[in-house]
Amino acid sequence: MLSKTADYALRTVACLSGDDSHAERADALAEQTKVPRRYLNKVLKDLVESELIASRPGPGGGYSLSRTPDEITILDVVNAVGPLERIRHCPLGLPSHTELCPLHEELDRAYAATEEAFAGVTLGQILRSKNRVIPLCDVATG
Repeated sequence: MLSKTADYALRTVACLSGDDSHAERADALAEQTKVPRRYLNKVLKDLVESELIASRPGPGGGYSLSRTPDEITILDVVNAVGPLERIRHCPLGLPSHTELCPLHEELDRAYAATEEAFAGVTLGQILRSKNRVIPLCDVATG
Protein backbone atom coordinates (compact mmCIF):
# COMPACT_ATOMS: atom_id res chain seq x y z
CA MET A 1 0.00 0.00 0.00
CA LEU A 2 2.85 2.38 0.75
CA SER A 3 5.21 3.46 -1.98
CA LYS A 4 8.87 2.52 -1.84
CA THR A 5 9.61 6.24 -1.40
CA ALA A 6 7.37 6.41 1.69
CA ASP A 7 9.06 3.31 3.13
CA TYR A 8 12.49 4.87 2.51
CA ALA A 9 11.37 8.14 4.11
CA LEU A 10 10.09 6.31 7.19
CA ARG A 11 13.40 4.43 7.51
CA THR A 12 15.33 7.68 7.17
CA VAL A 13 13.31 9.58 9.76
CA ALA A 14 13.37 6.61 12.14
CA CYS A 15 17.14 6.54 11.83
CA LEU A 16 17.39 10.26 12.56
CA SER A 17 15.08 9.85 15.56
CA GLY A 18 17.56 7.71 17.42
CA ASP A 19 20.21 10.32 18.22
CA ASP A 20 19.69 14.07 18.08
CA SER A 21 23.14 14.99 19.40
CA HIS A 22 24.64 15.34 15.91
CA ALA A 23 23.72 15.63 12.27
CA GLU A 24 23.92 12.42 10.25
CA ARG A 25 25.75 12.34 6.92
CA ALA A 26 23.83 11.09 3.88
CA ASP A 27 26.33 8.26 3.32
CA ALA A 28 25.81 7.00 6.87
CA LEU A 29 22.04 7.26 6.49
CA ALA A 30 22.16 5.25 3.26
CA GLU A 31 24.20 2.54 4.94
CA GLN A 32 22.03 2.33 8.06
CA THR A 33 18.69 2.44 6.27
CA LYS A 34 19.70 0.33 3.25
CA VAL A 35 18.26 3.02 0.99
CA PRO A 36 20.19 3.38 -2.28
CA ARG A 37 22.31 6.53 -2.01
CA ARG A 38 20.99 8.16 -5.19
CA TYR A 39 17.38 7.53 -4.17
CA LEU A 40 18.10 8.81 -0.68
CA ASN A 41 18.96 12.22 -2.14
CA LYS A 42 15.39 12.57 -3.43
CA VAL A 43 13.93 11.42 -0.10
CA LEU A 44 16.11 13.83 1.87
CA LYS A 45 15.15 16.71 -0.44
CA ASP A 46 11.43 15.99 0.11
CA LEU A 47 11.87 15.69 3.87
CA VAL A 48 13.80 18.99 4.02
CA GLU A 49 11.17 20.75 1.89
CA SER A 50 8.43 19.50 4.20
CA GLU A 51 10.46 20.82 7.15
CA LEU A 52 10.54 17.46 8.91
CA ILE A 53 14.33 17.42 8.78
CA ALA A 54 16.99 20.09 8.51
CA SER A 55 20.14 20.07 6.42
CA ARG A 56 23.43 21.55 7.65
CA PRO A 57 26.20 21.95 5.06
CA GLY A 58 29.93 21.77 5.66
CA PRO A 59 32.19 19.82 8.01
CA GLY A 60 30.17 18.32 10.83
CA GLY A 61 27.03 18.90 8.79
CA GLY A 62 24.38 16.48 7.71
CA TYR A 63 20.73 15.87 8.44
CA SER A 64 18.74 16.02 11.67
CA LEU A 65 15.11 16.15 12.72
CA SER A 66 13.49 19.59 12.77
CA ARG A 67 11.09 18.54 15.52
CA THR A 68 11.09 15.98 18.28
CA PRO A 69 10.08 12.41 17.46
CA ASP A 70 6.92 12.92 19.53
CA GLU A 71 5.87 15.71 17.15
CA ILE A 72 6.24 13.70 13.94
CA THR A 73 3.62 11.14 12.91
CA ILE A 74 3.90 8.40 10.36
CA LEU A 75 1.35 10.35 8.31
CA ASP A 76 3.58 13.44 8.35
CA VAL A 77 6.42 11.43 6.83
CA VAL A 78 4.23 9.68 4.25
CA ASN A 79 2.64 12.97 3.19
CA ALA A 80 6.07 14.57 2.82
CA VAL A 81 7.04 12.24 0.00
CA GLY A 82 3.74 11.15 -1.56
CA PRO A 83 0.46 11.92 0.16
CA LEU A 84 -2.15 9.20 0.42
CA GLU A 85 -4.72 10.00 -2.22
CA ARG A 86 -8.33 9.98 -1.16
CA ILE A 87 -11.11 9.34 -3.67
CA ARG A 88 -13.26 12.46 -3.91
CA HIS A 89 -14.83 11.97 -7.35
CA CYS A 90 -15.46 9.08 -9.70
CA PRO A 91 -12.00 8.03 -10.95
CA LEU A 92 -13.57 7.12 -14.29
CA GLY A 93 -15.09 10.56 -14.73
CA LEU A 94 -18.55 9.12 -15.37
CA PRO A 95 -21.07 11.99 -15.51
CA SER A 96 -23.79 9.88 -13.90
CA HIS A 97 -21.63 9.25 -10.82
CA THR A 98 -22.43 12.38 -8.85
CA GLU A 99 -21.32 10.52 -5.74
CA LEU A 100 -18.90 7.65 -5.24
CA CYS A 101 -20.05 4.21 -6.29
CA PRO A 102 -20.03 1.49 -3.60
CA LEU A 103 -16.62 0.21 -4.72
CA HIS A 104 -14.87 3.58 -4.59
CA GLU A 105 -16.71 4.48 -1.40
CA GLU A 106 -15.26 1.38 0.31
CA LEU A 107 -11.79 2.06 -1.05
CA ASP A 108 -11.92 5.63 0.21
CA ARG A 109 -13.13 4.42 3.61
CA ALA A 110 -10.04 2.17 3.79
CA TYR A 111 -7.79 5.09 2.81
CA ALA A 112 -9.41 7.23 5.52
CA ALA A 113 -8.79 4.51 8.12
CA THR A 114 -5.17 4.27 7.01
CA GLU A 115 -4.73 8.04 7.29
CA GLU A 116 -6.25 7.99 10.77
CA ALA A 117 -4.03 5.12 11.89
CA PHE A 118 -0.87 6.78 10.56
CA ALA A 119 -1.83 10.12 12.14
CA GLY A 120 -2.18 8.40 15.51
CA VAL A 121 1.38 7.04 15.75
CA THR A 122 4.43 9.21 16.37
CA LEU A 123 8.06 8.29 15.88
CA GLY A 124 8.47 8.77 19.62
CA GLN A 125 5.94 6.03 20.27
CA ILE A 126 7.78 3.72 17.92
CA LEU A 127 11.09 4.43 19.66
CA ARG A 128 9.55 3.67 23.06
CA SER A 129 8.01 0.40 21.89
CA LYS A 130 8.53 -2.58 24.18
CA ASN A 131 9.20 -4.76 21.15
CA ARG A 132 12.62 -6.36 21.47
CA VAL A 133 13.31 -5.79 17.75
CA ILE A 134 14.80 -2.33 17.23
CA PRO A 135 13.93 -0.48 14.02
CA LEU A 136 16.83 -0.46 11.53
CA CYS A 137 19.04 -2.66 13.71
CA ASP A 138 20.07 -6.23 13.05
CA VAL A 139 20.40 -7.02 16.75
CA ALA A 140 17.43 -7.66 19.04
CA THR A 141 17.48 -6.60 22.66
CA GLY A 142 16.46 -8.75 25.50
